[in-house]
Amino acid sequence: MNSTATNSPITIRDSDYRRLQAAIEHHDGPQADALDEELARADTVPDQEFPDGIVSMHSRVTFEDTDAGQETTVTLVYPQEADVDKMRVSVLTPVGSALIGLAVGGQIEWPLPSGRVRHLRVKSVVQGNGSLSSD
Repeated sequence: MNSTATNSPITIRDSDYRRLQAAIEHHDGPQADALDEELARADTVPDQEFPDGIVSMHSRVTFEDTDAGQETTVTLVYPQEADVDKMRVSVLTPVGSALIGLAVGGQIEWPLPSGRVRHLRVKSVVQGNGSLSSD
């Protein structure tokens, strides 16, 4: 993925950054490469200074595919926590990598493996507590 000027800046919590770097080291392939590129352009901030309204791990985020006009709400999780039935999306999926670090109102142009490009805009973010229940 090549970031373009139309992509909003991203901010990552320090603890998420460290854990995501470790996850990348354990996964090969284009998804890990795409996440690595996103992390490379991120501003990292100490956990206690992380502002509200930014997509972080375990956040519940509503985003719009602006091309399709479709809204979706997901929880952004680590790969081992992913569960499509519960709308828990891995950060190593194309949409997960696209959303991490974006603020409410932030937008990104994100290429898909099919060659198409999605245009996503974050509508709302509810911060997670760092862990997920097993409901």
